[in-house]
Order: sequence, then C-alpha cells, then structure tokens
Amino acid sequence: MIVKSLSGMVIKPRPGRYNLEGYTVGGKAGYVIAQRPRAYPITPQQRKVRDVARGCGIQKGMTRRALVTAMKTCIPGAFH
Repeated sequence: MIVKSLSGMVIKPRPGRYNLEGYTVGGKAGYVIAQRPRAYPITPQQRKVRDVARGCGIQKGMTRRALVTAMKTCIPGAFH
C-alpha cells in the first residue's frame, strides 16, 4: 500500500495479546492508520468556568492553599 498523505492521521501499532477467560486474544502484527480525535466544541457553561478560572489565576500545578484561597475569595463573586 502506498500512502501519499497522512494529514490529520496517525499510525499506531495494533493492540497486543491479552488473556480473556483462558484464551489468548489479539496480538496481530502490523499497524493501524487512524484519525486523531477531533476537538469537541466547548459548551457555554464550560467556557464561563474556564474564563472565571483564568481570571482568578487558577492553573495547573498551583498549591492547594492558593487554590482554596482563590476558590473562596474570587470565584463566588465572578459568577454573579
């Protein structure tokens, strides 16, 4: 098979062998050409929560104390 373009596609190995009720299943050689999952649209509620969290400075990796402080002081006033 000749593949000219893989725009938006990904080549991944097939699943490995596993045991199911005493039988070995799967484990075929080769690769699978698949599309990457598409980005789902954000709902208005998700957009509002995202914007409020950004405005309050909530981000991945922040300390628990800073998160609790931001959630107690900033978030309740931002949703009204």
